[in-house]
Amino acid sequence: MTSLEIFLQLAGAVALLLFGLGLVRDGMLEAFGLRMKIILGIGTKTGLRAFGAGLVATLGLQSSTASALLTASFVDREMIGNRSAQIVLLGANVGTALTAVIVSSQTGHLAPMLILPGYLLRRRGGAICSGIGAALIGLGLMLISLTLLEHATLPIRESAELAAFLPLLDKSWPMALAFSAIIALLCSSSLAAVLLIASLGLPAALTVVMVLGANLGGAISAMLASSGLGVAARRVTAGNFVVRAVGALISMPLAGQLASLLGGLPLHFTSIAVEAHLSFNLFLAALIWPFIGPICALLAKLVPAEEVAQVAAQQWLDETALETPLLALTGARREVLAIGDSIERMLAQTRTAFRKNESSPLAEVAALEQQVDRRQHLVKDYLSRLGGTATEAERRSTIEILDYVINLEHIGDIIDKGLGPEVRKKIHLSLRFSEAGYRELDALFLMTQENLRLAQTVFMTRDREMARRLIELKVDIRHHERQSAQRHLIRLREGQSESRETSSLHLDLLRDLKRINSHAISVAHPILDEEGLLFESRLRVP
Repeated sequence: MTSLEIFLQLAGAVALLLFGLGLVRDGMLEAFGLRMKIILGIGTKTGLRAFGAGLVATLGLQSSTASALLTASFVDREMIGNRSAQIVLLGANVGTALTAVIVSSQTGHLAPMLILPGYLLRRRGGAICSGIGAALIGLGLMLISLTLLEHATLPIRESAELAAFLPLLDKSWPMALAFSAIIALLCSSSLAAVLLIASLGLPAALTVVMVLGANLGGAISAMLASSGLGVAARRVTAGNFVVRAVGALISMPLAGQLASLLGGLPLHFTSIAVEAHLSFNLFLAALIWPFIGPICALLAKLVPAEEVAQVAAQQWLDETALETPLLALTGARREVLAIGDSIERMLAQTRTAFRKNESSPLAEVAALEQQVDRRQHLVKDYLSRLGGTATEAERRSTIEILDYVINLEHIGDIIDKGLGPEVRKKIHLSLRFSEAGYRELDALFLMTQENLRLAQTVFMTRDREMARRLIELKVDIRHHERQSAQRHLIRLREGQSESRETSSLHLDLLRDLKRINSHAISVAHPILDEEGLLFESRLRVP
């Protein structure tokens, strides 16, 4: 077999592994994306919960990089604190190591048994079934790719060139670490890099060093991917890189001892590479956890806050474009998207006040509400003066924009005049919800924020599948609100004092959050109605 054939087989096996990994991630996001975000968003109240949230989310997403980016975006939106975010990523590191253990546990024969039900579920339709089906197909392809990797690397393991090259690499561990970090960076996955290293049959100590490099490369991928986010988000991924770099520098001189220790284990479920990957991340979590506070303080100095100039919001309502309906509608859409961003900020600040028991974030909510009212009036006035040459499609688009901006105005009113006073009441009267009640409300806050973001995307793209997903989420919201109300009444009957003191407040918050979701989700109605996918009434025909 020629060198080119070996390279193509190896590259194809790695490509299949990455494709399967992406299928699992996309499928789990399709089926349980909002639930995973809730796990990360509300599972960070204590350090142990934050660690568990990162671990569970990464087991679902099959990627610590994806978990790191999701966590960074939550920090950027002030949903998670910096300290909790770093602990989440420690859990994510362990989660991706456990994923490697599961995938590489000599289960290649299970691939057909995963792909067949995955294919059947994928054909059934529906977000959950389709997502689970895609994830099962992806997992089956990952198992197949490992078998292909083993066959593709067999000539490499038996080659004289590798036998001559390994002593050089084994004598220069820093170079080996950098080489494997580059592999992980190119793959955008430390998991894929570790599985590739496991297939090469390298000496035990060198394997450990290259696993350390793969961990480091995975952190670099997350840093590069978060470069466009805010300072708070960049601190999260930079902190993950610093933590992994410190762990690699401490562990690299001990690679020989660690390899001997792993080699002496009585049972080996996988390979040295996978076991070293898991051991390293468990060691890293135990070592770094007590020093999370100083690490966050160091990151604040390493990645300083940017000075943001106070610039008035840019207006997209160009008077000269009114005689060209397409240009005018494009400008109006961009202005409405900016209004939606302000609404999302209002809700985020309200949730911050709710979680931290501080009323100061609500001052910004009131200021933003005034801006929203002024800007939505400008949009309505602008569209009312649209030129008379508009086509039927452009007139429909005008109505859609007006409907959405009116719904955004209603959401702003609910936040400012409903949620805001309710949260102030909680703060000023020092009311405390029961632990279960607080979790239910905070979960609904987070679901509402994510639905607002999805509504913005649907408004911008008019994507039918995303609109359908948004409508399906309305059912989840309705069930969550109803179940929370029922559980609250059960706690009242049980005589819980905290539930009795916050009874009306709990139900008012549920009602207002449900109303916000209804207004946000309505953006999907005209899109699906055009396709004939909506019933005019939910009444069943007898």
